[in-house]
Amino acid sequence: MSTSNLTLAASQLGKRFKREWIFRNFTYQFKSGVYAVTGPNGSGKSTLLQTLWGQLLPSTGSVVYEINSKTVDIEEAYKHLAIATPYMDLIDEFTLEEQIKFHFTLKISRNKLSVDEIIGKMMLDNAREKFIGNFSSGMKQRVKLGLAFFTQAQAIFLDEPGTNLDHQAFDWYQQQLASLPNDCLVFIASNQPSEYPASAQIIDIMDFK
Repeated sequence: MSTSNLTLAASQLGKRFKREWIFRNFTYQFKSGVYAVTGPNGSGKSTLLQTLWGQLLPSTGSVVYEINSKTVDIEEAYKHLAIATPYMDLIDEFTLEEQIKFHFTLKISRNKLSVDEIIGKMMLDNAREKFIGNFSSGMKQRVKLGLAFFTQAQAIFLDEPGTNLDHQAFDWYQQQLASLPNDCLVFIASNQPSEYPASAQIIDIMDFK
């Protein structure tokens, strides 16, 4: 259960690389719920998410985080976020158990889950002592998603979450997504409707070109 109420406000947000605008004039106030950022491959979905979570500086406009109506410095916002992307690196030299322990030296687990409980919820019990570098791409994606789902975070960013998942793992993903607390703010960048719930609020990146 989340411990605080987070809102995110984007005002006249824009990002360009050289002379090409990836998106612009993006104004939106986000509260709890699921938001699906949609659009074709290469249209800027990932860039928008990276700007919203503070990895990329906007070319125009601003992103403001508030926790319980108090503004949070964008450089401190990461403390309240969890992120899973196909391009996010895990530590190949760690075993699964070591990777999870390391992650939760930096973050708090949701509902005070133990390492054993998290491995069980990831359905990767048999891979506990296996090195991450020997994981398949689908197993790595499940670890990334699990770390995001099981982190005590008010906002969760998922970029193309179904990447490399087989049918069983995709069902697992959908179950974990549905199990998140209602007061979470969840962003899903995807051009696959199966990756986000029918109740998600749709944001078409093509509307902000």
